[in-house]
This record gives sequence, structure tokens and C-alpha cells, in this order.
Amino acid sequence: MDVALVIFFSCLALGAVSGFLAGLLGIGGGLVIVPVLIALLPLTSLDPHLLMPMVLGTSLAAILLTSISALLAHRRAGNIPLKLLPPLIVGIGAGALCGSYFADAIASDTLKLIFAVFVIMMALQMWFGAKKPDLSIDQADVQPHRIGLLSVSFFVGGLSSLLGVGGGIMMVPFLTWSNIRMLRAVGASAACGLAVASMGSLGYLWAGLHTPFQLPQWSFGYIYLPALSGIIAVSLFTAPMGVKIAKLLPIKLLKRGFSILLFLVGANILMA
Repeated sequence: MDVALVIFFSCLALGAVSGFLAGLLGIGGGLVIVPVLIALLPLTSLDPHLLMPMVLGTSLAAILLTSISALLAHRRAGNIPLKLLPPLIVGIGAGALCGSYFADAIASDTLKLIFAVFVIMMALQMWFGAKKPDLSIDQADVQPHRIGLLSVSFFVGGLSSLLGVGGGIMMVPFLTWSNIRMLRAVGASAACGLAVASMGSLGYLWAGLHTPFQLPQWSFGYIYLPALSGIIAVSLFTAPMGVKIAKLLPIKLLKRGFSILLFLVGANILMA
């Protein structure tokens, strides 16, 4: 079977999982997409130097479309804290664009270490952190300071773009720590994922179109179209399913499950 078809069909299953996680936890699915693409894309005989840019660009392009589906589902469910979105979207979009632009300037091992430590700290905070009061919607929307939101979202956007993830793995813990209720933090994270993916994928697309290296057939910049098509073909349908399940689960269980996922991801990166 043609390599492009093998990757396409493999990414159908990948899309089902990543889309469900995007809706359930607002994490964009990049945590699942990136490691799988690292294993799949070498089948195209891709130059090793181009592997990570191609993986990251494809991951962010897939997150872009998955995030739209998840965002619309969260909007219908009333999980979007609209007052918080302007500083979050501006900061995270600018950070994502900068991150994709400087992707080749920072050592990959350094990025992985920073990301892993941050993720583990967020996991511990969500598991052991003090119980927050159940705020009303209006109080929760205005709780964080706008400058703080801009600063954190810019950092999250830059790091997310460099690692090919939607940013929810960092944004959800920060927002819950800031007294935003879990479901609304997940909803806001879905919106942030859209901003990260749109700015980041544009940056990788532009960089790939101007690379002096030979790209595989079916590439559009640093985006591999068969993988992208396979992921989004299913993820657009499983993302709303994740949103529905999130509303049925107890908040404590959702937070504990998310903290376990964070810890496992951080530990895996440190041991890799």
C-alpha cells in the first residue's frame, strides 16, 4: 500500500482519540498527535532535519480544525467565559506566531525540559491544590488580572507552538488556579487552542514553503496533507462527544484525571 495511504488510515484512529480529548479536556490533542506523527512521518523518507517542523506544523493544522469543532460545542454548552477571551486570544496568538518563527533557534532538549517541569508542577497543583470556592459565572469571568492573562497566554502560546500542542495542557491548570471553574476553563482553553493552531500553523506553513530542503509529496509547507486529512476526518465528530462526556463527569474526577494525564506526560518527556 502507498505510504501516504498508510499514514492516512493510521491517522483516522489518531483523529478519533485526539478529537475526543480536545472536547473532554480542552487540550487540543497535540499530546497524542505529536508522538504518533514522529513515528509515522519517517515512512515518507523525510529528511531527519525536517521531521520535527513537519510534525509540529501538521499537528497544529489538525488542532486548528479540531478546535473549531470543540469550540462550537463548548459555546452551545455555555462553557465559554467570554470576558476572559480578548487578553487570552491576543496573548496566545502572538506567542504562537513568535514560537513558530523561532522554532529552529532553541535547542529541542531545552524546550522539552522546560515543558516537562512545567507540566509536572501543574499536575501537582491540580491534585494537591487547595479547594477553591464555587464562584458564580460573573465572578469567575473577571477574577484574573488582564496583564497576568496576557503574560501567561503569551508564554503558553510560544511554548505550545514550539511543541505542536494546543496549549490546553498549560492553560487549563492556570485558569483553574485562577478560580475559573473546570468546565469554563476547558471552554476557554478550546478558544486558546484555536488561536495557537491558527497562528502557529501559518508560521510553519510559511517556513516550509521557503525551506531549501526537498519536502515529501503531498506536503504543503510543513504540513503533511494525508496525515492532516486522516486526523480531521474523524476528530471533527469526536470532539463534540468529548464535550458531552465532560458535562456528565464529576468535576473532581475530571480534574484528577487531567492531573494524572499531565503528570504522565511530563514524566515521559523527562525519561525519554
